[in-house]
Amino acid sequence: MIPVKGYSGQKVAVLGLGRSGLAAARALRAGGAEPVCWDDNPAAREAAEEDGLLCVDLRRAGAFDDVSALIVSPGIPHLYPQPNPIVAAALEAGVPVDNDIGLFFRSFAGPEWHQFDTPPRVIAVTGSNGKSTTAALIHHILNEAGRPVQLAGNIGRGVLDIEPGEDGSVVVLELSSYQTELARALTPDVAVFTNLSPDHLDRHGGMGGYFAAKRRLFAEGGPDRAIIGVDENEGAFLAGQLAEGPSDDRVIRLSVTRKLTGPGWQVFARKGFLSEYRKGRQTGAIDLREIKSLPGSHNHQNACAAYAACRALGLAPRVIEDALHSYPGLPHRSQIIAEAGGVTYVNDSKATNVDSAVKALSAFKKIRWICGGLEKEGGLDALQDATGAVIKAYVIGREAAGFAMQLGVESAVCTTMEAAVAQAMADAEPGDVVLLAPAAASFDQYDNFEQRGDDFVSRVQEGLE
Repeated sequence: MIPVKGYSGQKVAVLGLGRSGLAAARALRAGGAEPVCWDDNPAAREAAEEDGLLCVDLRRAGAFDDVSALIVSPGIPHLYPQPNPIVAAALEAGVPVDNDIGLFFRSFAGPEWHQFDTPPRVIAVTGSNGKSTTAALIHHILNEAGRPVQLAGNIGRGVLDIEPGEDGSVVVLELSSYQTELARALTPDVAVFTNLSPDHLDRHGGMGGYFAAKRRLFAEGGPDRAIIGVDENEGAFLAGQLAEGPSDDRVIRLSVTRKLTGPGWQVFARKGFLSEYRKGRQTGAIDLREIKSLPGSHNHQNACAAYAACRALGLAPRVIEDALHSYPGLPHRSQIIAEAGGVTYVNDSKATNVDSAVKALSAFKKIRWICGGLEKEGGLDALQDATGAVIKAYVIGREAAGFAMQLGVESAVCTTMEAAVAQAMADAEPGDVVLLAPAAASFDQYDNFEQRGDDFVSRVQEGLE
C-alpha cells in the first residue's frame, strides 16, 4: 500500500467504493487521514464498513463543511455530460476534487529514496487503443529483464494498493482519459501516448475535450521522456508541442504507417519489422511477424511503444526482443483461444469501438466476424473500408438487425453469442479465422467486455468438445 501524504488529521471524502475507491480510502487511512466514504450501492457501503471505513451520506446538506478534498472514482462524471450531484456540491463548497492517480503521484516518493542507487521510475501509458497491451508488454519486458516492476492503474492492481518503491523498481500505469483528466498531480518519468480515436465523447464534451484529457499527462507532468504515436494529427501536434527542436530526443516518435526520418529518436514498424533510429542512424531492429501474440499493425504499434519505453530506461534491443517473443498476450485483446481443424479462434472483445475493430480486422485474412452490441457515437461508417477480409459477419446484440444493415458485407443476424459462435463454427473452413471484434460496447447484453469475451471463449470451447 502507498500511504497518502498531505492529509494527516484531515477529513477526506471518497465517492465510489469500487476497486480504486476502496484502495484510496484505505491508503488515506494509512496516511493518517479520516476517510468518509459514500457509494449509491448499499452492498458497496456494507463492504467498506466491514473494512472499518466510515460511510457518510455525501448527498446531505453540509456534507462538505469540514472536508479537505473529495476523491472520485473514474466512472463518476465530474464535468460532462453533467457533474454528479455530489461532485457539484463539493465544487460549490470550494472543496478540491481529485482521484487516486493524483494521490499516488503526490505520495509515491519517500525519504528512503535518497539511499537508492537507482530511484524508482513510473511509466504511464494513455491513448484510445492499445494502452492495456502496451502497459502489459512493458511490464512483461521489464520482468523478463529482472527489474522489480508492478502493473497498476486501469489494469492490474489499484494504484494505491501496490508496494512502495524499491531500489531500481518500476511502476507501469495504464491511465484512462477519466483518470488523466481529473488527477491533480501527474508526474511520470516516462509517458506514452499510443493513438487517438473517438471514444467517451459524452464524458469529455467532444474530441477536443477528449484529447485535452490525454494531453494533461504530458503538459502537466513534464515527463523526462515522452513517447508519442504520430499517426494521427493529435499525436503529431503533441510531439511538436513537447519537442524543443528536431533533434530533441526527449520525445520519441512512433509510427506504423511510414518510415520516420530526421535527427531525433524514432521507432516505427513497416511490413512487420520494427526499426529504431536515433540521430539518423539505425540502432535496433526486430522482426515482429512471427510473434503470434502480437498480430497486426495495431499490435506492432503497441510493440513499438513498449520497445521505446524500455529503451528509455536503458534496456538493450536484444533483451527487449527476447521478451517480446515470450509475451503471452492479454485476455480479450487479439487473444488466440483455440486452433482446431485449420480454423483459428480469436477473442478481441476489447475492440469496443470502431477504430479498434478496424485494427483487429486488418490483422487477419479470411475472417468470420462476430460483431455487434451497443453502438457508440459516431456510427459504423469507418468500418466500410476495413471489411475486405471478412467472409461473413455474425451479428449479436439487441439491435443486431440494424447493426448488420450498416456493415456492407454478408451478415447473419444472430442476436446471441451462442447462436453467432454456432453458426460461425458450422460455416468455418480450414484457413478461416473466427474473430470476435464487436466494434461496440457490451452493456446491452453483458456487464462488461470481459464477460462478453468469456462467453465467446466458453461457447467456442463447448463447440470444440
